[in-house]
Amino acid sequence: MFCKNCGAEIDDNAVVCPKCGVAVHQTMRTAADDAPNTGFMVLSIFFPLIGFILYLVWHTESPLKAKSCGKGAIIGIIIGVVLGVVLGIIYGSLIGSMLGSIY
Repeated sequence: MFCKNCGAEIDDNAVVCPKCGVAVHQTMRTAADDAPNTGFMVLSIFFPLIGFILYLVWHTESPLKAKSCGKGAIIGIIIGVVLGVVLGIIYGSLIGSMLGSIY
C-alpha cells in the first residue's frame, strides 16, 4: 500500500504513514462472520440489558451483529415501557372500581 499524501510505501495494517505522519484512511473491515443476527435481536428484546452489553462489546469488531443487538434492546425497552403503562392503567382501574364498590 502507498501513502496518498507522500507516496511512500507503507504496511497494509499501518494507521499512519511512517514518513509523513498522515493518517491512512482505510475502509472499515468487518469480520467474515459479521451479519445481522435475528437470534441475538430476539434475545435482546427479552433481555435489553444483555442486548446493550453485547452492543458495547461488538460495536467495533462486528458492527452488524452489534446493530441487531442494539435494535433489539431498544425495542425491548419500548415494549416494556408500553406494557408497564397499559398494565398500570388496567390495575389502577381495577383497584379503583374495587375501592369504589367498598365505599
